[in-house]
Amino acid sequence: MARDLSRVKERDGLKAQREPYWQRLRAGCFIGFRPSKKSGAGTWIARAYDEDLRKYRMKALGDFGTVAPNERFALAKKEAEAFADLVEAGGEVRREIETVKDACEDYLTEKPGKIAEGVFRRHVYDDPLAGVRLDKLRKHHLKAWRKRLEDAPAIVSRPKDGEARTRKRAASTVNRDMAVLRAALGRLLAPGAPRSEAAWQEALRAVKDADGRRELYLDRTQRRKLLDSIDDEAKPFVRALCLLPLRPGAMAALTVRDFDKRTSELTIAKDKNGKPRRIQIPPEAARLFSAQAKGKLPAAPLFMRSNGKPWDRNSWKLPISAAVKEAGLPAGTSAYTLRHSGITDLIRLGLPILTAAQISGTSVAMIEKHYGHLGEKSAVKALGGLVL
Repeated sequence: MARDLSRVKERDGLKAQREPYWQRLRAGCFIGFRPSKKSGAGTWIARAYDEDLRKYRMKALGDFGTVAPNERFALAKKEAEAFADLVEAGGEVRREIETVKDACEDYLTEKPGKIAEGVFRRHVYDDPLAGVRLDKLRKHHLKAWRKRLEDAPAIVSRPKDGEARTRKRAASTVNRDMAVLRAALGRLLAPGAPRSEAAWQEALRAVKDADGRRELYLDRTQRRKLLDSIDDEAKPFVRALCLLPLRPGAMAALTVRDFDKRTSELTIAKDKNGKPRRIQIPPEAARLFSAQAKGKLPAAPLFMRSNGKPWDRNSWKLPISAAVKEAGLPAGTSAYTLRHSGITDLIRLGLPILTAAQISGTSVAMIEKHYGHLGEKSAVKALGGLVL
């Protein structure tokens, strides 16, 4: 459906979403608008096709919040066309980057990602730090921002009715949120002199050992109890998490085309590490995946909810929490507990750490850090074979 972004009323009626609403200005030149999820003016984006690179290039234009709403389209259109002219001529244009917010928006044009965008939107853009000029940025600015980040509660779930459930922000979550801001600033600022106010990077130093060893483990009997207690809608998805040590988000992102039932091979295209991988899965998992793929289009979610949508963290938490309570399992059991339990079993069964890392989509270093101690019995048995 074609949209006229020049009309204020039409822009105001757009639903907030990650992907901008695009309007074609001419061949290879588009203007985009992303509505604000709160009460802001929304942001404008230019997109132009680069013949040399054979791909579109984008530029964040800002919100033009200092002018009247009926004047913003004209200004954004002018900048988008100027951007396209430079791209088509082989030139390069870069928005002047003055503030922390500018640095974050520029980072997203180079390295778009849901995690970074979410952190900036929730913790930077509406924070006093956003307007601080980069040439005036000091350690105390970031220390104050970090304190506000640490004090902000982490959302556990967002029920449709009632208030969102929250918990104290974990140190590992603070580390993750700081990492993207550190990366955005690090592209533009050199580290300041150590132990000085100019040492902005010191305020964003990660908490050591925040990603501690995951202790909550469900044995096979407990996992069967969970499956016996889970509702029918969520059961195939949760069973898949019991059969393969994938991240819940990676499992939820699988589509029908990712599973080749002829060879029992599974392609994990979307995962935290960003690198697609292909693994061979055992017969029981293959039967489950085949049943889930039956009658669906290639692009459809492999594990689909009754409303036709894929599972996500907000939809799988409730049925798992209810099943945990009914089965009398340890409090704190989550979808991620199943991944941890699966990896634990693989290491205890003597699977090489490298293979376990490849299957689960993590690094050898992380497997060694969190699960290396589990291989001690295998090591003792192997050493026993050296007896003369």
